Amino acid sequence: MSCWSRNHRGLVRELLMNRWLGAPGVAAHDRLADELVMTECSGGTTLDLGCGPGRFTAALQHRGSAALGVDASAVAVALTRHRGGAAMRRDLFGSLPAQGCWDRVLLADGNIGIGGDPVRTLRRAAELLAPGGRVIVEVDSSGTDTASVSRELLRWETHSARGAWFRWARLGADALSAVADAAGLELHKIVTIPPHIIAVLGPVRSPATP
Repeated sequence: MSCWSRNHRGLVRELLMNRWLGAPGVAAHDRLADELVMTECSGGTTLDLGCGPGRFTAALQHRGSAALGVDASAVAVALTRHRGGAAMRRDLFGSLPAQGCWDRVLLADGNIGIGGDPVRTLRRAAELLAPGGRVIVEVDSSGTDTASVSRELLRWETHSARGAWFRWARLGADALSAVADAAGLELHKIVTIPPHIIAVLGPVRSPATP
């Protein structure tokens, strides 16, 4: 089934269903990006915000890492559970289990843009972290100014259906550091596997003592 997003300006972007579902046949650069995300989340506990059909949540659990998916969509939660992942239907800005105790909080597939306010979303992710924890962010930079934060209204469409409009934001690579700083975090590492950007954000580190 074909699916795409349309923004309020009429711009259409195709959803790569195979990658989103974790199905075979994804491009090499998509596999590499997903594997890097998995590596950054390995060990400890991971809270996957906006988990979708649970490709990361389930894969982490299958590799022996504790992971929980969170999504506002009942369908997404059902798909995650069907593939063996633990998931719950919640608003990420609402009450969530083990707040302040997660080793990793994952914002994959551009989910730093949830709600159209990346700073608010990152602040929420930081609240969920254990001391010394990390936020793993993955975004697709295609068609995005590297220094920009672009806010838009989106809806999902197929040939037979249209979803409701929702707020979203897209970030370029050079905007990540400023957004992290505004959220009280620091950019610790960034890796680009075009068109994907994977960033590791964490607590602000104290300046080195001479």
